Amino acid sequence: MSVPRGACVVTFETRFGRMSLLWEDAGTGARVLRICLPGHLLEPPAGARSRSCAAMNDLTARIASFLDGEDIRFDPSIARLDLCGGFQRRVLLAEHSIPRGRVSTYSRIARQVGVDRGARAVGAALASNPFPILIPCHRAVRSDGSPGGYQGGPGMKRTLLEMEGVAFDRAGRISAAEFFC
Repeated sequence: MSVPRGACVVTFETRFGRMSLLWEDAGTGARVLRICLPGHLLEPPAGARSRSCAAMNDLTARIASFLDGEDIRFDPSIARLDLCGGFQRRVLLAEHSIPRGRVSTYSRIARQVGVDRGARAVGAALASNPFPILIPCHRAVRSDGSPGGYQGGPGMKRTLLEMEGVAFDRAGRISAAEFFC
């Protein structure tokens, strides 16, 4: 990703570890360019400054609270979704619609965005989600109910789902009762 002029980076602590957020204020308000989960810290790219603002301070506090288990829903308009391709943007918005405590499968999301047999493409779009937590991509799982991958790792994904009330069976699969759409 090329970094827009004036982009800034803010880092913050969460119960899972240190996270970073790349953001910009292009005159229409502060907007998120990328969120990096623990283990994927973002060094300020060339041309980016390390600083924050009131809106980003509020957002990072809300993300930390979400990761502590609070029921917080994020407004996707704070993210620069326009930087994503059309397919990825549709997938991210479909993912954002999955309520807390529920999951969907990669194949169900593919059908929802009009791409039958597009489960792998949905998985790839979510694997490169630039806005994890804000767009809760941890709520997408495999068709067999197993969790699948996650940028923050399998332990973080399972912890987030359990924190939201999603139950796992002894085999590590999610029950059909938890599925959305």
